[in-house]
Amino acid sequence: MYRTIESPQGPCIHLDGREVINMASNNYLGLASHPDVIQAAKTALDQYGVGPTASRNIVGNFPVHDALEEALARFKNVEAVLVFNCGVSANTGVIPFLVGKGDVIYSDALNHGSIIDGCRLSGAKIKVYEHKNMKSLDQILAEPVAGKKLIVTDGVFSMDGDLAPLPEIARLAEQYGALLMVDDAHGDGVMGPMGRGTVDHFGLREQVFVETGSLSKAFGSAGGFVAGTKEFIQALRPRARSFIFTASPMAPCLAAGALKAVEMIAEDGSYVKRLWENRAYFAARMEEMGLNIGTSVTPVIPVIVGEETVAEEMSRVLFEKGIYAQAIKFPMVPKGAARLRFILSAGHTKEDLDLTADAIEAFFKNRGF
Repeated sequence: MYRTIESPQGPCIHLDGREVINMASNNYLGLASHPDVIQAAKTALDQYGVGPTASRNIVGNFPVHDALEEALARFKNVEAVLVFNCGVSANTGVIPFLVGKGDVIYSDALNHGSIIDGCRLSGAKIKVYEHKNMKSLDQILAEPVAGKKLIVTDGVFSMDGDLAPLPEIARLAEQYGALLMVDDAHGDGVMGPMGRGTVDHFGLREQVFVETGSLSKAFGSAGGFVAGTKEFIQALRPRARSFIFTASPMAPCLAAGALKAVEMIAEDGSYVKRLWENRAYFAARMEEMGLNIGTSVTPVIPVIVGEETVAEEMSRVLFEKGIYAQAIKFPMVPKGAARLRFILSAGHTKEDLDLTADAIEAFFKNRGF
């Protein structure tokens, strides 16, 4: 059964009848319930109504969609952006456009499921390289290919909170004549200068051919997008099936909320600054306890416990103490690597983080760890 949230998303929420500290959502910058974002959505709701009821290529395009794409292009420092109704649609739309039968995709073993689905839909041959293993990627890139080559990777991996080694991947892409695509759903609004993403974090804007992102995480709204050159986006718009065959493109009110969030992040670096201050503080508490947080270097911090029963018990005990963190188990992560995934937000207070860390510490002490 689903857990039911009865309040806006925020650092604290009303979940299944309880007030809890929310350590499970992707509301990185705390903007999902920001008054300015809500007001922007309300204004658009009054102006444009609820649903578009037609694809954007027919009669479902509103001025706010164009404004959002222009703002995202400026924010991401790219020529153009195309907004989709969700990140899954962005990935399943752009990958089959990039490659097809006779081509080869090189995909990280821990890529998001929407990347995997997009790869399968393309009809291209898929070669999976070991997670972040550049020797593994080099070996399969060296194998002869008649068609195009596409390397695709997450920027931030959502279950481990680690980063793709993009500089090394970009070097291999250039060496072997491959296109490079990065899905930065968990990096946008989080990584790099002013939260512009993992590509800018590594200074690789010119080396990445296309980037996909999400508006449902740091931007606090819903939707996805594809970013690239103007020529590429113009060619993609009439051919991405997940874009042209939906009568439910991004609702105008959601686009307006996302637009306001993008503007706020671009103008005010304090949101990203607070997020990383909270990340540093919480990670230090976990490390002081000697807990296994894997290879996390981002605000996604897993506490890896191994056994699924331990992860489930830990989630239950913390919930009883007013803290919600989801137990993550196979097949989301490998067997024997069950964990609680804690996601930091700029909206969390030091008290929130201390209460969470203290509850985690008490759980392990009670189990004799």
